[in-house]
Parts: sequence; structure tokens; C-alpha cells
Amino acid sequence: MRRDPFQAIADPTRRAIILLIAVQAMTPNAIAVHFDTTRQAVSKHLRILSECRLVKQERSGREIYYQLNPTKMKEIDKWLEQFRKIWEDRFNQLDNVLATIKNNKK
Repeated sequence: MRRDPFQAIADPTRRAIILLIAVQAMTPNAIAVHFDTTRQAVSKHLRILSECRLVKQERSGREIYYQLNPTKMKEIDKWLEQFRKIWEDRFNQLDNVLATIKNNKK
């Protein structure tokens, strides 16, 4: 089943998991230590993130390590870029208004 990555990152626990594994690959047990929740709940979050392809699994012996999928994160970043540009334009307009007000007071 394919899930929407934006719904996946809407959850604060999943965003925190992404931040953890962005630094280094981790096992579900290592991830669960950072949360006040059950190992099963963390596994469910990891399953959702995997279904969205935001994280990748890699098996090493008996352990499964989860790591960030930078390609999928770049897709999200690309979508967010349009909003960054809008806000940058708005802040620039605000800077211009404030500069005009400041100059008029002199």
C-alpha cells in the first residue's frame, strides 16, 4: 500500500524519527529508546515511513537498520520550495515597507 508522504510527516513522532535516522541508520529498538512509547508503536511509524519511501531498510545479520531516503526527502523539499519563494518575497516587501517608514521618520 502506498501512502502520502505529507500525511506521514504530519505526525510529530514520525518527524522526530526522521530527524534521528537522518544522522545515522538505527534499529527499531535504538529508535524506540528515544520515545515514551512502545516498540510496536515505533514499528508502526517505521512501517508508514517505509511505505512512503521516506526511509529505507537495510538488513545486517539479524538486525534491520532504518535510514533516511534522501531522494524522497528532496521531492518534499522541491514542493516546499515554491512556498519558500513566496515567503521570501513577502519578507522582502515587508523590509521595503519598514525601510520606507524609517526613512520618512527622519
